[in-house]
Amino acid sequence: MRAISVCSGCAGPSAIMKIKKLKAESFEPETFLDTSGKARRVAEFRKDEQIYCQGDAARSVMYIQKGNVKFSVVSASGKVAVVAMLGPSDFFGEGCMAGQAVRMGTATAITPTTLFAIDKNELLGMLRTKDNLSDRFIRYVLSHNNRVEENLIDQLFNSTEKRLARALLVLGRYGEVQHQPDGELPTVSQETLAEIIGATRSRVNLFMNKFRKLGFIEYHNSRITINKLLLTSVLDE
Repeated sequence: MRAISVCSGCAGPSAIMKIKKLKAESFEPETFLDTSGKARRVAEFRKDEQIYCQGDAARSVMYIQKGNVKFSVVSASGKVAVVAMLGPSDFFGEGCMAGQAVRMGTATAITPTTLFAIDKNELLGMLRTKDNLSDRFIRYVLSHNNRVEENLIDQLFNSTEKRLARALLVLGRYGEVQHQPDGELPTVSQETLAEIIGATRSRVNLFMNKFRKLGFIEYHNSRITINKLLLTSVLDE
């Protein structure tokens, strides 16, 4: 590959800004975390395997390289609520960086999942010295807060049918750079979908059959693909 040199006299401020922008856009957190030499480890989890439990000591932040994770909370009375669904390029467990001594909920892999577990103190050090990683992390935290608000509104005001449609879109990672290919969903059981939207399996089965008849989803062997536009039309009703 031929090297291209740029002299300081030829590159004006706009050109320099453009180069910096391109570098920022091409930055991949998982590549940096994998080669940084910092205190982090790669961990793999099977489907339905717990990553950590509510009440465990909180000492690290997780970054999902591939797979899907659900974050659930159990009340004092034993009621379980799924409060977040996470996928590739998401961080989670970041509460330990804000002073949380124990995990506030349980993280469970809903598909085979590979992630980086990063010591919170090491990550704090990286965020202070690596601007690109810091920017990516801040964008994630802000986006995560928005999703939590949307999930709360979804649970309070939307019907079971709309909650299911939105859950399918979230699992498909629509509207994000690393979406699932060709609208294909990760393999998730109807029991898991019922937990996610706070409904019974029979209700999920009813609406999945309805979506199938309307052409919103298609079954290919054990895999499901979704039609984004039709599902979005349900959400916008």
